[in-house]
Amino acid sequence: MGNAGLISLSVETNKLGIETPGLLSYHWNRIKGSVTIHISTIKIPTILRNTLQYIERRLHMHRQQTKPITIGTKVIGGGHPILIQSMTNTQTEDVAATVAQIKRLAAAGCDIIRCTVPTPEAAAAVKAIKQQIAIPLVADIHFDYRLAIAAMEMGADKIRINPGNIGGKEQLAAVVAVARERGIPIRVGVNSGSLESGLLAKYGGVTAEGLVESALDKVHAIEDAGYDQMVISIKSSDVLMCTAAYERLAAATSYPLHVGITEAGTIISGNIKSAIGLGLILNQGIGDTIRVSLTGDPVEEIKSAKIILRTLGLRRGGIEVVSCPTCGRTKIDLIGLANQVEDMVADIPLDLKVAVMGCVVNGPGEAKEADIGIAGGCGEGLLIKKGVIVRKLPEGELLAALRDELLNWKE
Repeated sequence: MGNAGLISLSVETNKLGIETPGLLSYHWNRIKGSVTIHISTIKIPTILRNTLQYIERRLHMHRQQTKPITIGTKVIGGGHPILIQSMTNTQTEDVAATVAQIKRLAAAGCDIIRCTVPTPEAAAAVKAIKQQIAIPLVADIHFDYRLAIAAMEMGADKIRINPGNIGGKEQLAAVVAVARERGIPIRVGVNSGSLESGLLAKYGGVTAEGLVESALDKVHAIEDAGYDQMVISIKSSDVLMCTAAYERLAAATSYPLHVGITEAGTIISGNIKSAIGLGLILNQGIGDTIRVSLTGDPVEEIKSAKIILRTLGLRRGGIEVVSCPTCGRTKIDLIGLANQVEDMVADIPLDLKVAVMGCVVNGPGEAKEADIGIAGGCGEGLLIKKGVIVRKLPEGELLAALRDELLNWKE
């Protein structure tokens, strides 16, 4: 189903002979989070009404209306689009390497970048990094409140802190004073691995309830210091616990929420856990920024995050590539070709679906729902548009022909 569309259900007279409407329609716009029901007559049988109520519950996904927060040139919360965040894995003190990685991430679609600031040298590097990048920078601080102040003075657009590990009330007040003076938002981050001993004892271990209580305690501490420009994140590697925690947190606060599954793992396991966790959370209208945490090149995080948002109907734009799993009929290097197509379309700003199919037996039919596609044969292949074969080409020319069609695309 697309991001916005009309679903029409023709309804016949039921077995009991009760008159039913001739036409009913839903207008579903998930990006705006609304479902409108249009019914042509007023008599609806109970079974149909129950069915429609079920459908409405499934589709009526309202984005949580959170407080708008400005981060550099971006705004999150308040119904603004969900933004994608990642984190550099370079040494922040190495300005050239950090800037190069941030530019790669931005080109891939990263909206906000976070950098660790563990040393005074890293804090000092923030200024030079900021001068060379075009997306907001979040300084990640632990243990030393002076680093948070230094990073803000060097131009950080937001800071991420755990108020419980940067000192006492005086130190937190000093950080908040600088943030308030400069209008810099604070992200309050709580991880399952850093839950306070008192809460562990209270709840008998790490629980969703404990994570939420910890986060809100820290939020209240910053509010008590006179500041309310905050974003909250709760991270756990336990997908279901993390989901439950965000559900509780969303019900308890109107601050924007940064959503992610921490320590998700390598490319395969990390993507699966993140897709399930983020899917469960985002599909309830919860979340204003997201990160797919993966062990590896952070550019892969951006690719995965974009797919998750598109799949949920929360982001439009960008080419979606679909491909068949291959079988014994496959006579071309479909795996290699599909990967080449995915890389090739990354910089093409079209909102299309591209199919890469492995054989000419089922390829045209299976690619029918795609805007354009290619299907391989024995040393040759087909170029297909909307399920219709356009022309036959040698295998070596398929990729170039597909790119040419996309670069010159006309509806």
